[in-house]
Amino acid sequence: MARKKTIEAIETEISKVKSDMSKLQDRYDKLAKKLEELQEQKHRIEADTIMEAYLKSGKNFDEIMTFLSP
Repeated sequence: MARKKTIEAIETEISKVKSDMSKLQDRYDKLAKKLEELQEQKHRIEADTIMEAYLKSGKNFDEIMTFLSP
């Protein structure tokens, strides 16, 4: 016959699971923020690279936009 858990034991286990979930949520939030920061860094580098290429190209804005437009 299976042994029944006491309410206190279950409440302790619930508290531990909630605590573990909170720690995981904190870790997730930190990783999500780091990902966002890295994506912003990448976009800035890409934008700088595009601007450098534009300035070196000798093309005017309209020519560049015509080329980039779908």
